[in-house]
Amino acid sequence: MFKRKMIFGILNVTPDSFSDGGAYLTPQKAVERAGKMIEEGADFIDIGGESTRPFSSPVSVEQEQERILPAIREIKKSIPSARISIDTRNWQTAQKALEAGAEIINDVTGFGDPKMAETAAKFSAGAVIMHMKGEPKTMQENPFYSDLPGEICSFFEDRIKKLEEAGVKHIAIDPGIGFGKNFEHNLWIIKNISVFKKLGKPLMLGVSRKSFIGFYCNEKIPAERLGGTVAANVLGFIGGADMFRVHDIKACRQAIEISDKILSL
Repeated sequence: MFKRKMIFGILNVTPDSFSDGGAYLTPQKAVERAGKMIEEGADFIDIGGESTRPFSSPVSVEQEQERILPAIREIKKSIPSARISIDTRNWQTAQKALEAGAEIINDVTGFGDPKMAETAAKFSAGAVIMHMKGEPKTMQENPFYSDLPGEICSFFEDRIKKLEEAGVKHIAIDPGIGFGKNFEHNLWIIKNISVFKKLGKPLMLGVSRKSFIGFYCNEKIPAERLGGTVAANVLGFIGGADMFRVHDIKACRQAIEISDKILSL
C-alpha cells in the first residue's frame, strides 16, 4: 500500500485551515480539486474536515463528518479510481470514511485511541502514525524535548507495537513537522530524518507551506512558500523520506522524480 515517492495531495474541506481554508467546502469543489491533483500526479487524496493548525480548537465529530463524508462519496462517484486517505483523530469518522471508500487513516494523534487501531484493522486500512506533542490548541506553547529523536522514536516504537498487535498490516510513520515542535526542531528533523529509518516503516514527510518556511524565507502568505516546500521535501527525500503530503502536487512530484534520477546515477 505504501510505496516510495508517493504523493498525498492535501484536500481540506474546512473553513479555517491555515493555507486553503474555505476553498473546497462543497462536494463539487472537492471533486474538481481532487481531479486536478490526480491529474498532476497525486497517488492519494488526503481529506481532512478539522483544522489542526496551531492553536486551533476541535470540532464535533458530527460536524467533521458533515464536511468530509459528502466529499468522499462524491469523489468516489465521479472518480472511481481515486484513492483516499482520511485525515482524522476520531475513530467514528475514520470508520465512516472507510465505509465510503477511503483506504488509509492518517491520525495526527498517532493512534492514541485503541479504537482507531481496531478500526484500521477491521477494514484492512493503512495507518499513518504521526507524532504530535500535546494537542493542536497547545502544542506550540514552548515545546521542549530533552532528546528530540529519542522521544519521537520511542513514541513510534510504542504505537507501532500496538497497531501490529491490533492486526494492522500497513503502517507508516510521520515525525509531525510543526506539531509540538519549534522551528529549529523542524529543521533538525528534516536534516536528520534518516534516524527514523531504523524503525523499518515507510516514512512520510509533511512540510507543505508550513510556518517555519515562512519564517526563514520571510514569506507571510502560505501559498507563496512553494520554493521552500520543494527544497525541504527534496532534502527529506535524500535523507530517506518515502512519501510526501503536499498542496502543490505537480512541482513536488517533479522535484522528487528528478532528485531520484540524479541520485540513482
